[in-house]
Amino acid sequence: MMDGVTEFASVLRSWRERVTPAEAGLPAGGSRRTPGLRREELAALAGVSVDYVVRLEQGRAEHPSPQLLGALARALRLTDAERDHLYRVAGAAVPARGTVPRHITPGVQRLVDRLDDVPLAVFSAAWDIVRWNRMWAALLGDPSLRTGADANLVWRHFTEGHAGIEFDDEHEDAFTRDLVGDLRSAVGTYPTDAPLAALVARLRSVSPAFEARWAEARVAEHRSSRKTVTRSPVGPITLDCDVLTAPGSDLRIVAYTAVPGSEDASRLDLLRVTGLESLGRSDAADRSV
Repeated sequence: MMDGVTEFASVLRSWRERVTPAEAGLPAGGSRRTPGLRREELAALAGVSVDYVVRLEQGRAEHPSPQLLGALARALRLTDAERDHLYRVAGAAVPARGTVPRHITPGVQRLVDRLDDVPLAVFSAAWDIVRWNRMWAALLGDPSLRTGADANLVWRHFTEGHAGIEFDDEHEDAFTRDLVGDLRSAVGTYPTDAPLAALVARLRSVSPAFEARWAEARVAEHRSSRKTVTRSPVGPITLDCDVLTAPGSDLRIVAYTAVPGSEDASRLDLLRVTGLESLGRSDAADRSV
């Protein structure tokens, strides 16, 4: 019978070898010994060193963190059942059903891959960004540079503002109200999620504006807004922002689009060339945290 370390190493190798570069949004490159991902490609997608992936697959690295396991599960496009198995054989607690889910199903990942011509990102119910494509990074900056609370949209909105993005008065007020109402909905859905409770407590203590909105006890879901990104590499772009809920989950898929035939649409087309070049040709087509 396999022990946990051996089983973890075995499934990690098997799942890495079954994911094609195309499925992960990567170029196929030169000749490959297997059709799946190379170790260095998995390392880049999961945000760890190649040496650490090697040690994991050889059973020499024990007790990987839950954060790393989540990143591996997303990079390997695991189903919920596979993700849970990965956690168990790693000796980690399976993410509780009462906590905000961050796992992206293969179907949602394929949707992100197919919509690579518009800025698109996936957020959790608590508004933590968990995945984005290169157009999103080109338009708004690389989210991988932000960690912890700084990777949370609500935290940034109430502690940093939204420099580089302009709303009209109607949409700015609605956006702020909806974010707080959406966060309250998440608290009701996931009452045992400690990080979510800590986020709300910190926001209430540091932001009088958030506290005032929280006191309204409004429950809502943010669905759409219209805004101008003033600091894009190709100049100001006015875009419609629509928020979709992934089927079977409460992950938020956020997409920016421009009115067809408009100057904003032309600038978005230009961003696909100049903005993506600035990210570097070696970047993955989409990233996650």
